[in-house]
Amino acid sequence: MILYYDTKTGNVQRFINKVVQITGWTAVRIQESMQIEEEGHLVTFTTNFGQIPAITQDFMDRNSSKIFSVSSSGNRNWGRNFGVAADKISSLFDIPLAFKFELSGTMDDIYQFIDIIKNQYYDSKRGSKKLDIA
Repeated sequence: MILYYDTKTGNVQRFINKVVQITGWTAVRIQESMQIEEEGHLVTFTTNFGQIPAITQDFMDRNSSKIFSVSSSGNRNWGRNFGVAADKISSLFDIPLAFKFELSGTMDDIYQFIDIIKNQYYDSKRGSKKLDIA
């Protein structure tokens, strides 16, 4: 299992570190102009009160065909814009929304995310919207 992720403040990095520690999955921080070979899941953040981060957008423009699902961190203080980058990515690239978590997530969030990726969408092909439970 590969998790591709983008982080700015470190919240997504902390979330990913916990997931990797528990599961042993591979995590790759996305970079500008990155082209991937292996399929995986995307975890990103929401910026500027509801925008997709520029590096995440560029990554998806290049690699969306290899991404099974999207998850996002956010801040509930943003109200309806909480984790909305995942909603936008899901809609723009027709990729299921797996999960939204606040800041770096709680341990319950970590285990719920693992359960969703492992049991509800592991090795599934795109096109299914059954992950839209966030």
